Amino acid sequence: MAQKNGSNQPTVQARKKPLGMQIWFYRWFYVMFLPVLFFVIIMFYLPMFGVRYAFYDYRPVGEPTWVGMKHFQALFSRDGFWQAFWNTLQISIIKLLLNTFMAVVISILLNEITSMAFKKTVQTLIYLPHFMSWVVVASVFSLILSPSMDGMVNGMLVDWGVIKETEKIYFLASPKWWRPVFYVINIWKDTGWGTILYLATLSGISPELYEAAQIDGANRLQRMRYITFPALTNTILTVLILNLAKVMNLFESVFVLYNDAVVDVSDVLQTYIYRQTFGQGVPNYGYTTAVGLFKSLVSCILVLGCNYASKKVRGRGIV
Repeated sequence: MAQKNGSNQPTVQARKKPLGMQIWFYRWFYVMFLPVLFFVIIMFYLPMFGVRYAFYDYRPVGEPTWVGMKHFQALFSRDGFWQAFWNTLQISIIKLLLNTFMAVVISILLNEITSMAFKKTVQTLIYLPHFMSWVVVASVFSLILSPSMDGMVNGMLVDWGVIKETEKIYFLASPKWWRPVFYVINIWKDTGWGTILYLATLSGISPELYEAAQIDGANRLQRMRYITFPALTNTILTVLILNLAKVMNLFESVFVLYNDAVVDVSDVLQTYIYRQTFGQGVPNYGYTTAVGLFKSLVSCILVLGCNYASKKVRGRGIV
């Protein structure tokens, strides 16, 4: 039967099933979801109740004692905390920008390779470091950068006449060189894995766009500038915003590479918490919980701020 307004399309009034009937119909999907739900609740949500200890004196011996804002006043007045805080921001944000930049560049270069066999070989080689433990990575680079006779980098610098035999550099124990070396190691280890999302985005670009641009006389650089980069913009911003939530969680990569000689430039909040917890006779878990709570609040502010800026610049965010 046609509608009264003259349309030839029949009117179909879809009836929505009751909620109980829908749940019963999809019951096996909910059953499959239950293990994941329990895991998330137990591992992520239940521990959140532990933030209350940021307002307690909580030691391994004795009952927790309410102290209010005492721990926050203490951490804000300690130079070691602020040093670790600024080190965390600087190291994490620079590492994030460098890794993202290198991942984008390598993704574009890989996308330009026409030989599939060579392309897959290169992809495999740059992915492999991601699966290595940070302990193994630190051991390997400690040997490569060692100032002893076995140190490959120092040996090459001496052979090339850049430094003298008596001026060998201990890169991982030098405040001047520790951060640059740290960034290079992180790029080597994580950039290959970071290219996966960008390569997936590039593979979704229609070849017809490149063909049309080529017919119009655009060279390779112009096609990259006007087609490839705009297509990657949304993915880059999304990855940056999501990774900002993790900038304050820097620990393992720093912990296996830093030492007392470079603590001023390498100590981050997570290593600071570790030392406050395990480097003292009787740790105060209340103080370290306060540091962790402050760290989480900063991460949240960074994500929301970047998301707000994204909405202002491109009209939408991810939250």
